Amino acid sequence: NDDSNNDNNKGGTAEEPSPGDLLHHDMGTGLPFRPASFDACISISALQWLCYSNTKEQIPKKRLTRFFSSLYQVLRRGARAVLQFYPESSEHAILISECAAKVGFAGGIVVDYPNSTKAKKHYLVLSFERSYKAPQGLTGLEGALLNEGRSSGGGVRVADKDPRRAAGKKSRGPPRKKKGGGKTKEWILHKKETQRKKGKDTRKDTKFTGRKRPMRF
Repeated sequence: NDDSNNDNNKGGTAEEPSPGDLLHHDMGTGLPFRPASFDACISISALQWLCYSNTKEQIPKKRLTRFFSSLYQVLRRGARAVLQFYPESSEHAILISECAAKVGFAGGIVVDYPNSTKAKKHYLVLSFERSYKAPQGLTGLEGALLNEGRSSGGGVRVADKDPRRAAGKKSRGPPRKKKGGGKTKEWILHKKETQRKKGKDTRKDTKFTGRKRPMRF
């Protein structure tokens, strides 16, 4: 590119060398590289823009298919691709994953921090191996579990990643009555213990405590 008005021709300092090659290109038209040129591909916040069209000629499904088809060609067999993106809707995420699978990729979408509005991130993880399964996303518990495993010196442990289920394993408070108003043995024992703590006169516990009385005729 010859520019007669650049700083070099005016006696200015030369441009700083680039740390690598830079290419300005529309990825929706395909990647302009030779087959099997790369060992891996990493993309940050670019893939979602192929789901939009600025002109009538730009059809999102065709542009996504063209991109993934060219990506499949320029990667060496055994390579992996990780593409972080922000889908506007679940339909966009499905469209992206379907177009990637259509050209031959295996893998899937990994979601980090799915319950967070700020930290939530989507990753499309792709591989040539048909049996490849995408890893699980981060939930916020991994750091604590890693530190706990190091301090205990034990093996790898897997925690329940659903906070509601994990909380359900803890103490659930005093025993409850049966459905319909019936009293369980645990509820009666808990009630009597509470009465004793209050200093009230309470009968002693026996093997008959909480036992259902026989029907009277």
